[in-house]
Amino acid sequence: MIEQKQLLEKAVNTALNIANDLGVSQAEVALGKSAGISVNTRLGEVENIEFNHDGAMGISVYIDHRKGSASTADLSEEAIAASVKAAVDIAKYTSQDPYAGLLDKQYLETNPLDLDLYHPSDKNTDELLALAKQCEDIALNTDKRIVNSDGAGMNSHTSLQVYGNSNGFLESYASSRHSLSCVLIAQENDEMQRDYSYTSARDMDDLYSAQWVADQAVSRTIDRLGARKIKTQESPVVFCPEMASGLFGHLVSAISGASLYKKSSFLLDSINTQVFPDWMSITEDPHIVKGIASSPFDNEGGRTVKRDIIDNGFLQTYLLTGYASRKMGLPSTGHAGGIHNWFVKNNGLDLAGILKEMGTGLFVTELMGQGVNMVTGDYSRGAAGFWVENGVISYPVHEITIAGNLKEMFMDISAIGSDIDPRSSLKTGSILIKKMKIAGE
Repeated sequence: MIEQKQLLEKAVNTALNIANDLGVSQAEVALGKSAGISVNTRLGEVENIEFNHDGAMGISVYIDHRKGSASTADLSEEAIAASVKAAVDIAKYTSQDPYAGLLDKQYLETNPLDLDLYHPSDKNTDELLALAKQCEDIALNTDKRIVNSDGAGMNSHTSLQVYGNSNGFLESYASSRHSLSCVLIAQENDEMQRDYSYTSARDMDDLYSAQWVADQAVSRTIDRLGARKIKTQESPVVFCPEMASGLFGHLVSAISGASLYKKSSFLLDSINTQVFPDWMSITEDPHIVKGIASSPFDNEGGRTVKRDIIDNGFLQTYLLTGYASRKMGLPSTGHAGGIHNWFVKNNGLDLAGILKEMGTGLFVTELMGQGVNMVTGDYSRGAAGFWVENGVISYPVHEITIAGNLKEMFMDISAIGSDIDPRSSLKTGSILIKKMKIAGE
């Protein structure tokens, strides 16, 4: 890895030097190399084995606020030179944008941390296949209602990211990602249901066991049998952690620079205004060791820092790239490429406590469709889950739609559980919203 790191950094430096020789004062180069294996089994047989070894260099130059970009997978000096020249030629024909350019020097990371993100696996193909087969075999022999499988899969991948620009930044870091998943089909009488489970981590040793994945997949699939429709009504709604993280994902979109400067966000001009209940907070920490979304610097070489996103219900920051920061006249926040390890404050209640707090209402475990208007905040999505009565799950439900407005939904959160999903970069427990519209029969 050290040798490859040196080779890739040399290639990036070559591209920057060529740009400088062509009289380009602002250039940036991103180079990524990834390698890995994905294996899948179905009903005890090998379904596919896929190896990948990908990589490409992306080059952007800025000439008089005109941007030109080109890329190459060939890292020979001749190919790099041709790509830089192509980027320069393209820049001559693009429109001027006064905000185009490199991240301002003051925001660059000058001392990147080692966050222990690189843990390549020493397991060979046969060992990965054996884990997938073991997981699926456990699942298929746990309950006679599990009648089929869409397979189990093991994935193991590593990557090396290098970024450099003409402001003197040239850094790199390696990372890894491993996962095990299983998808099952259950049948009872004429009804069939499908569900899955998975585990994911930077380090193969940190994955949950094949037994855990199988048990979770079986439980989730079996629990869906006997699903009913419910009548159209208004009621409290609990989102399970996986669905709750998606709900907060809409917050991410709403406070991201591109949505804001395009005026396509329901949270325009919301800094220092209350958008959640006053007990609620969200923090971001990019420097968690082995963290799923940890990063020593962002995709522009920008500093990633621990910060409050929501403090006592009030929005503390937008998420801005260098371009967005210049366009909006605000500081860059190191979010080129996305968010880094969000932690949502909870009330200390486990799932049973959250359901008891709700009393009677809907527990959502699956969402379908993309019915979210980011300009108005209007929210309408297909859903499935369970009907809860007196704090206890009564029966599964399906073929319903839930609707509300994200602004109101955020303010109507009355509890957040301690049942955090550790697999997600946005760590939240189940959330209870006081009231939503449910369209059923």
